[in-house]
This record gives sequence, structure tokens and C-alpha cells, in this order.
Amino acid sequence: MTEQKERPALPEGWLEIESLDIEAQGVARRPDGKVVFVDGALPGELVTVNVHRRKNNWEQASLVEVHRESAQRVRPRCPHFGLHEGACGGCKMQHLHLGAQVAIKQRVLEDNLWHLSKVKADTILPAIEGPGWGYRWRARFSVRHVRKKGAVLVGFHERKSRYVADIKECHVVPAHVSDLLLPLRALIASMDAIETCPQIELACGDRVTALVLRHLEPLSAGDLAKLRAFAVEHPGVQWWLQPKGPDTVKLLDEGGDALDYALPEFGITMPFRPTDFTQVNPHINRVLVDRALRLLAPQRQERVIDWFCGLGNFTLPLATRAGEVLGIEGSEALVARSRENYALNAQEQPLAPTTFAARNLFEMTPQQLVEDGHADRWLVDPPREGAFALAKALADLHQDPSLRGAWKPPKRIVYVSCNPATLARDAGLLVHQAGYACSAAGVVNMFPHTAHVESIAVFDLQ
Repeated sequence: MTEQKERPALPEGWLEIESLDIEAQGVARRPDGKVVFVDGALPGELVTVNVHRRKNNWEQASLVEVHRESAQRVRPRCPHFGLHEGACGGCKMQHLHLGAQVAIKQRVLEDNLWHLSKVKADTILPAIEGPGWGYRWRARFSVRHVRKKGAVLVGFHERKSRYVADIKECHVVPAHVSDLLLPLRALIASMDAIETCPQIELACGDRVTALVLRHLEPLSAGDLAKLRAFAVEHPGVQWWLQPKGPDTVKLLDEGGDALDYALPEFGITMPFRPTDFTQVNPHINRVLVDRALRLLAPQRQERVIDWFCGLGNFTLPLATRAGEVLGIEGSEALVARSRENYALNAQEQPLAPTTFAARNLFEMTPQQLVEDGHADRWLVDPPREGAFALAKALADLHQDPSLRGAWKPPKRIVYVSCNPATLARDAGLLVHQAGYACSAAGVVNMFPHTAHVESIAVFDLQ
């Protein structure tokens, strides 16, 4: 047996980074076993750090110097990215090669499935990847009049700060949006409402760039005229006004192109309002919808339920493949919007019979599952909280067959997740208590250069 050579001792104060955590911090261990989280460090690097927070079992530190650099370290494209004071906090991983980001996210997914629920996918799906830059079609920019700087700032917050970063460009939003940042600063600086417009929400469609201006006081006629002039100067910009909550959002001027996006593989067009939930990355969304439906593999004679259906992002494409579809969401208002989108698209092509229903999806019961009827396949796309009640109800029906009568569980479930921890929790229920196997799982790089992990998993009834 070959003896394993001991690693040479590191110089005093140096640390070797072993891995990256979910917040994109390097993880090292001191000789006594204490864990050190290092902002800006990458796996394999030898570093010295400045510790600014100490607990019994861990420390929080910032990077001081890299003595051995990772081969995966790259030069960030954005001049506002970094660890320096005032750096933009919109991205955390621009210093890491895009391919390595995806690999780390895949490891996060696998670790969560195994360590939280002892679930291991039979097959690891190829990662869904897309453009690394200009992908973010939705964003929320903070707006602040900073008297000390004599300027209005429009952008994301500084790293670990409530202050708005002084950014002049942004490479994760489309180039035409980045080009709007300085003109928007000048616009707000010229307005009477310079102190009472705290944010601008961005929502890009295929033809329109919607800007939602949050204003705490009514806008003057002069300010409204300036908004209209800005839209004329920047074709494609559409102003929406938000005096209070999201329900108060209203288009400044009617007319012009509609705010929508297309799923061309299915011949589907999805109208939406700028404050509706839609996927941030349209390039990835198109691939994700196609991948999800291929994995679900609905047949023309089958009934499919789309849980957490939203505006119909998966429901309407499913209606081009399945025999019957039921879309379920949490509010009557959203269900009404889904019906409208279905009716609009049914004018352009034949769609399977599709109904929509409102349910409290966080209080699902076995009885409600049975009442909604048998479906051959499920598509589940919950928010970050996951679909615990849904998975628990399914597990209860499996554990007590007397509750289900003639009802049958779906033979396949495709679960799209934006939180690997809640996916792992729900996967544990499905695999260990509901009679399913995790056939496949993989990551979806919906948010390049951030630590956000989106994923997709397939569960087959055993």
C-alpha cells in the first residue's frame, strides 16, 4: 500500500480554499477545524484573509491576497464588480469561469438532494445553459438622490449595503437597457419628483421595454411630459406608473406594441404585465419549457395537471401536446389571466381542452387531490417555498390507499425548482413516502454570475 504523503504546512496565516458555498463564498478550514467563509475566494486557491466576524465554529472573512490563483478565475467584465467599497452587489460570481459556475451549481443540487433527503438521481441531466451576458430581462433598480454626490443613482445595491451602487453600465441586462442607465439618472434628476421615486422596475418583452416607475407622490404635469419625451427619444420604452402596491400599476399611455414574449417552438405568445411573475431569462425559459415537456412526454390521450401554473408558461405548451390539461394556481385573479392567455392562443391554433382552477396550494389535502381527478402526468413549478403540501398529500394517499378510492397517482412528475433545499425536501417525501424514484435531475443556469440555483427533476412511479 502506497503511503499518502502529508501536505506541506502552509505559511502562517494562509488558507487553502476547499469549496464554494451557496452564497459563492470560498470555504476553508483552519488546522483546528474551524470553517472560514471567504468572500471572493475560489476553490484551490491559497489566500490570506481579513476576518471581520468570529463565532465558535466559523469565521467570516474577506479576501486580502491570492498567493495561488485558481485556473477558473477570470477577469470580470463589469468594472463595478468586486470586493471594493461601493462595488455593485448585483452579481457574486463574475470572477469565476461560466462553466465552473454551472458545475458548482450542479454539485449544490446533488448535495442538497443527498444530504437533506438521501435522494440520488439515477441520471444527471445535461445542464441547461445560455448566454452569460445580456440575459436579464427583468430587474428592479433602486433610485436615490444622493446630495453629497450631487447626483441621482439608478442601479443595484452595493455589496452587503443598503446604499445604491454608483453604476454607469450593467452587462447582465440587455445592452439597450445598460445604455439607459445614465439617461435615466439624468431624467430623474430633472424631475420635480427627484426625492419621491425610489425604484424603477424593468420588464422586457420581445418588442417592448417596460419601465415601472414607483412614485410616492402624484407626478406633476411637467414630470409626465418628461417621461413621455424620454419614451419618444428611446423607441421601444413604455412607461408604467406605480403609485402604491403592484395592483396599482397602470400604463402611462395606451397604444403601441403589447408587452409579451413568445415560445416559438409551440406557437405560443404570452402577454404579461410588467409586475407579473415571468422568468428573468427568456433564452433559458424557452429551452426549459421544451426540456420539461420532453421529459414529461405527455401523450395525446392523456390528462396533465400543471401545478402553480402562473400565466400558463407551461400550461399552454402542454395544451399543444396532451389530450387534456388542468392548470392550477393560488388566486382567482391569476387564473382569470391564464384563461385569457389560453383563449388568445386558441384563436391561432387548436389546443387541447384546458381548464384553470384556483387552490391554496400550500394547504393541499389528499381529499382535494382526489377531487381534482386523476392525471397521467404532473408538471410542478412552485415558488421558493416549494410544494411540500402537494407532495405530502400525495404521500398520504400512497400510505393509505383507502383515501384514494379509484383515483390513481400520476405515473410521472416533472418538478421545476428555484430552490434546491425545498426541492430536496419534497423529493424526500416523493421517494421515501409516495412510491416514486428520482429518475433524473439537473441544473438550469437561469441566473449566470449569481449563486441562484434553478433545477429540474423527474420522478417516476414505481
